[in-house]
Amino acid sequence: MNAELLLMFTLTCDRAYLFAHPEQKLSSEEMSGYESALAERSRGVPAQYITGHQEFWGMDLIVSPAVLIPRPETEHVVEAVLGLIGTESRELSRDKQLGIVDVGTGSGCIALALARELPHTEIHATDVSPDALEVARANAARLQLEQRVNFHETDLLDGLNRAFDVVVSNPPYVGESEKDTVQLEVRKFEPRAAVFAGPSGTEVIERLIPAAWAKLRPGGWLVMEISGTIVEKVRGLTNGWHEVEIVPDLQSIPRVVRARKPRS
Repeated sequence: MNAELLLMFTLTCDRAYLFAHPEQKLSSEEMSGYESALAERSRGVPAQYITGHQEFWGMDLIVSPAVLIPRPETEHVVEAVLGLIGTESRELSRDKQLGIVDVGTGSGCIALALARELPHTEIHATDVSPDALEVARANAARLQLEQRVNFHETDLLDGLNRAFDVVVSNPPYVGESEKDTVQLEVRKFEPRAAVFAGPSGTEVIERLIPAAWAKLRPGGWLVMEISGTIVEKVRGLTNGWHEVEIVPDLQSIPRVVRARKPRS
């Protein structure tokens, strides 16, 4: 799969073209480019960083080593938000425009997916990294969604002077003690601050939960991606929230937590 992907990247073609032209010979320039791409992949560089692209929610996103590579599992976060909006949109938007903020947006994948699916919703996205925000803004422009998402360079929710109906995030949730269980290419090439939260893995979440509480309207929702190793800690951290639910991914691994701020 990697060999095919990098060959398609080298030839600027799709898989259908690749298989329809098995007789095609690479030019010396193409061969040089392909060998260079293979050499990068063989030393562990993720294919997405070599090609500069990753698909997410049907969108072709630009990615670079400044951002975490979007994973299919994160689409469960988008699904969880859409499920909440679908069942409560009338209530939430009865007298105001629905407001959502994506905390630690990285490539912008979650914010942009929600912007596509919820055209009448006000979307904000934050990240502490200016390099990550540059990638997110580029993705918004490529997808013609730059007028739909408001980007903010800030830590978590600092400085956002409005209340939200939904706070959503894929925060770093891997503990330093787990680093040997993480794929080498992730440890070596993806942004460390987007993967590792600290010794236990919940350090960022411990700050995000009270920050979300402060910015959510009564009855608003917090939706976060998590892992099975921290699920019980997260249950404890959401004590006092209502309707706390853990949503598993397709492998039955706890993947998303959603919790509601009390109405009063």
